[in-house]
Amino acid sequence: MKALPILIVEDDHDLLEALCATMRLAGYTTLAASDGDTALKLLQAHQVGMVVSDVQMKPMDGLILLQQIKISYPELPVLLMTAYGEVDKAVTAMRIGACDYLLKPFDPDNLLVHVKQYFTPAPNDDIGMIAKDPKTRALLSLAKRVANSSATVMLTGESGCGKEVMARFIHQHSLRVTKPFIAINCAAIPENLLEATLFGYEKGAFTGAAQAQAGKFEQAEGGTLLLDEISEMPLELQAKLLRVLQEREVERIGGRKMIKLDIRLIATSNQNMLEMVKSGTFREDLYYRLNVFPLEIPPLRSRPLDILPLVERILNAVVDESTKQIFRLSKAAMTKLEHYSWPGNVRELENVIQRAIILATDTIEVAHLNLSEIDSRETTAENNHALCDIKTLERNHIMETLAAVNGSRKLAVQRLGISERTLRYKLQQYRLTGC
Repeated sequence: MKALPILIVEDDHDLLEALCATMRLAGYTTLAASDGDTALKLLQAHQVGMVVSDVQMKPMDGLILLQQIKISYPELPVLLMTAYGEVDKAVTAMRIGACDYLLKPFDPDNLLVHVKQYFTPAPNDDIGMIAKDPKTRALLSLAKRVANSSATVMLTGESGCGKEVMARFIHQHSLRVTKPFIAINCAAIPENLLEATLFGYEKGAFTGAAQAQAGKFEQAEGGTLLLDEISEMPLELQAKLLRVLQEREVERIGGRKMIKLDIRLIATSNQNMLEMVKSGTFREDLYYRLNVFPLEIPPLRSRPLDILPLVERILNAVVDESTKQIFRLSKAAMTKLEHYSWPGNVRELENVIQRAIILATDTIEVAHLNLSEIDSRETTAENNHALCDIKTLERNHIMETLAAVNGSRKLAVQRLGISERTLRYKLQQYRLTGC
């Protein structure tokens, strides 16, 4: 595993060189900056394990630099170097978030002791997270912080942006890492089976229950339960979920015994949850119970530095195992990938690269990517307009059918040939989008 570099920030050129030399002799790699602005630019371009910075610098002093670092990289350790007469600044720095401070002049061995104590090693590569972009690194810092607690986490973001990957990341950095990680997609399970899947059931509880079955809550005991697309959960079931979260116990269907729970809950949604609360399609009390620590996963287009590293990982994962064929990207293809707006996020990127591998021989060119020549951001409005026209026809048909059966959803779904759950979802979307 490659160690992360240490960023040294010092406006005295000779001292900066001496500090870097001391670090290199001790086996560390370094990045050097002579002012705060340069340091922030280096942090955007590189992942580092620690920052060692002087306090007395111009135009940005070490305290302001520390504040900027803590906003974007809250978990990054920052060691400040200050003169003897500036102890008051050192105390302020500790309050802001510095890990420690050294009084100048100091012995190199003393510096190395502090570095060894606070230096952050390289993250494990098996976590599955690509974090080259500053936005992603800042998000992972927050995720690591909440991972050490037992707080419920609400992950929101567009479809395909990596919410389940983030949930697994939180679990792997938590004290529950040795316990189960159980995931359930609330949108993928039929409504009449979702309750039994979540809470479990006893033998004979309903037709077909030939033996007792533990639900997902019980299966996750001691570990983490992920409720993916929680916004698709029916209102009736939301009330039962709220009680489980409040009481920290569950009762199987057909059972009479309450089963105590010790789990960490993570929920995800690609919907605007507050809008759903306002429209009455999601319980307000459950929303606030789930939204203890909200984390919004940014779309891929807003973290462009992650794109090529993600492509590299995808290429390594999908190469032909029999021939060990190695593919590379042309510069034009790289540029195209970096400037495309990825409406389908990481999931779309994976599909594009897999398709390109089939079409290419060894070098992936722009033509193999099969991406629109017009940036997707320019076509989104046109596509949405056309889509809205189609949805308007669908909406009119559904509303006319409901009117014909005097608002009976049961009769409406029979005439429309769709499930009641689909009808409820459609009506919810009409309230939120208007088309």
